[in-house]
Amino acid sequence: MMSKSYTNLLDLASGNFPVMGQPREKKRLPRVMTVPGVISELDDDQANSVASDVPSSIIQDRIIIVANQLPVKAKRRPDNKGWSFSWDDDSLLLQLKDGLPEEMEVLYVGSLKVDVDPSEQDDVSQLLLDRFKCVPAFLPPDILTKFYHGFCKQHLWPLFHYMLPFSANHGGRFYRSLWEAYVAANKIFSQRVIEVINPEDDYVWIHDYHLMVLPTFLRRRFNTLRMGFFLHSPFPSSEIYRTLPVREEILKALLNSDLIGFHTFDYARHFLSCCSRMLGLEYQSKRGYIGVEYYGRTIGIKIMPVGIHMAQIESVLRLADKEWRVGELKQQFEGKTVLLGVDDMDVFKGVNLKLLAMEQMLKQHPKWQGRAVLVQIANPARGRGQDLEEIQAEITASCKRINETFGRPGYEPIVFIDRPVSLSERVAYYSVAECVVVTAVRDGMNLTPYEYIVCRQGVSESESSSESSGSKKSMLVVSEFIGCSPSLSGAIRVNPWNIETTAEAMNEAISMADAEKQLRHEKHYRYVSSHDVAFWSRSFFQDMERTCKDHFWRRCWGIGLSFGFRVVALDPNFRKLSIDHIVSVYLRSKNRAILLDYDGTVMPQTSHNKTPSSEVISIINTLSSDIKNTVFVVSGRGRDSLAQWFSPCKKLGIAAEHGYFMRWSANDNWEVCGQNSEFGWKEIAEPVMKLYTEATDGSSIETKESALVWHHRDADPGFGSSQAKEMLDHLESVLANEPVTVKSGQFIVEVKPQGVSKGVVAEKIFTTMAESGRQADFVLCIGDDRSDEEMFEIISSAISSGVLSSNTSVFACTVGQKPSKAKYYLDDPAEVVNMLESLAEASDPEPFSDTRSEDSI
Repeated sequence: MMSKSYTNLLDLASGNFPVMGQPREKKRLPRVMTVPGVISELDDDQANSVASDVPSSIIQDRIIIVANQLPVKAKRRPDNKGWSFSWDDDSLLLQLKDGLPEEMEVLYVGSLKVDVDPSEQDDVSQLLLDRFKCVPAFLPPDILTKFYHGFCKQHLWPLFHYMLPFSANHGGRFYRSLWEAYVAANKIFSQRVIEVINPEDDYVWIHDYHLMVLPTFLRRRFNTLRMGFFLHSPFPSSEIYRTLPVREEILKALLNSDLIGFHTFDYARHFLSCCSRMLGLEYQSKRGYIGVEYYGRTIGIKIMPVGIHMAQIESVLRLADKEWRVGELKQQFEGKTVLLGVDDMDVFKGVNLKLLAMEQMLKQHPKWQGRAVLVQIANPARGRGQDLEEIQAEITASCKRINETFGRPGYEPIVFIDRPVSLSERVAYYSVAECVVVTAVRDGMNLTPYEYIVCRQGVSESESSSESSGSKKSMLVVSEFIGCSPSLSGAIRVNPWNIETTAEAMNEAISMADAEKQLRHEKHYRYVSSHDVAFWSRSFFQDMERTCKDHFWRRCWGIGLSFGFRVVALDPNFRKLSIDHIVSVYLRSKNRAILLDYDGTVMPQTSHNKTPSSEVISIINTLSSDIKNTVFVVSGRGRDSLAQWFSPCKKLGIAAEHGYFMRWSANDNWEVCGQNSEFGWKEIAEPVMKLYTEATDGSSIETKESALVWHHRDADPGFGSSQAKEMLDHLESVLANEPVTVKSGQFIVEVKPQGVSKGVVAEKIFTTMAESGRQADFVLCIGDDRSDEEMFEIISSAISSGVLSSNTSVFACTVGQKPSKAKYYLDDPAEVVNMLESLAEASDPEPFSDTRSEDSI
């Protein structure tokens, strides 16, 4: 359920932004691909319809890559008339093309890093589309500021890096206007995508936390769109993420993607934990692929760290000597051992922790005084704020103190480079560095170690032997809190908050024997060179193809408002049960079998009072009193409560405890349908269940006459699920020689006698009717959970075996729109009761006779 304080998000999703105001109407960009037909149910203004007057004549796979910024550089022409554009070779979005199919067209949607005057936007859009296949999204200044510098950088970015907003000055408090701007910006991006998309042929790949609600906007338009999302930042643990006031809205928006990618298993695990704890969704792993079931759709979870662009690094390596004269750097640091840090200037990169570790190393190991130098390159900050100013002041103070303490003429232990540094210049520094140190306290990936490894390898065997051997060894000290850490098994991993151990790791790295350094380097290089950016994008795209392969044969439709919107995907033959249709068939039939589940079918699961209403009693009594009807309530509940509740319904059949106990009417005796009436196994199973109940707060044991059920609905979701799996294994082991079945269900583990199921009940009812000469020509079977699927399944086998005629009108109906063996659905118990009431009105009840014979069954 959406947060109560954001119930008017429908306005936001509809493009009504009361805080922001509407941008002025402007000329629309001509579409490259068009969509046949008119979609009238959109919540956007009809002027933005995706219908086209000219049908598309091009049919080929194409991918639309959507990110906050386009992979192009823009600068004003010298005469100040117009703009000039060029590709940004450092952009990951441009580099990932190498892993996509060669024949696939790539289109980019994103914003520019420069402000373009509204009067120039149409011309710039056309130029970028024609020359670069880029579609720019122009954000109004007020939205841009609140979207990027507000919600993205002051709220999402700190939160995803584990910084909670304990005060307004640290970590940015949540402001509704910033969230509105975030939604507004995502809406603008969606409009640009919609202008150029052909949903039947195109793939859409969305990148990073700036656009996390974009999948909902696109899914509202195109239910079967093939869409992936990759998060380049960390995803925090559920304890952190749950503090986000719009936590469910963002989760549900991401789940409108088909594939969601993360750098590491930790990030994916945190996301899955949030889905479980906040949305009640569970994931499954099949043949190595992780999937989350969500309203009939399986959302794939991809774990694949991004790599570097090998060709770009190697081409720069060939030019490094000429452009930056590596020899000069070697001369500058002659006789010194260089440790290198390359970080963005932000609060999470741990630059000051690195400086403190260097200071500690010089204290603990005086031999490095005058010999070891830490060169720290600080790229310009992308964000702004008081936190950043404070960390910059700390770094400046630390550099000054360390250099004053340990410096001497011709030697400074800290060389701090506070300016933009190109890849070419970084390569020069990599070539002279004995070790790269990364002490980020939290970072999505961090490709600096990868770049360093490739640079130290060199590009050819034609280098001099000394230079070649020097370039083929490397050492890394990396934080265990960065995304690349798990893939660098030869690096020395550190907790950057522990200054002493980081200092010892730095000492160990530069003191290590060359042979050991070379072995570690070779291991790293094999991984980095084979898992480059092309490998990453190819792997992601292949998984997106696999995940989306069933899109166009399944029936899909959207339900829900605002960010509660989701697409339900079901079998093409699965449809809503028409009351008019079933009533007409009901009236024509002579021998009817009606099987009804109780909880979740005629009684809402959320109801605290489980006693049936007088309305339900009256309807079921009317149905069961019709001589043409054989009506059964088939439930997992005990026979005593069911018999008491339905005591007014004299002709009603009841199957209790999933069919272990069964009676055909109120005047009949209970039959035991299980294969075994011995319950000695309870003495074995109950102590095991009690053990887990004591250890799992919120769990309980339900004791039935024929079964034992362990409930963990009120326990911690993660722990309860884990305990249920352990209990299942434990019970299966100790009950291996007993005539029982151990099953897990939704928040339960159940032990019951073998041969007991709702399917067996259904089969017995159909068989008994056929043997008495009243073969059912009408079957209505309704249920809402896994146990009811056994009834739906038995219907097919009953027709095959002749127990039911091939002409029997079968209405197998599940409650709720979800995958099922049933061919019909009704949305909720209220609709079920309404349908049963219509059947009752069409019934012909007769007075009940106490002398009912067996032949009348």
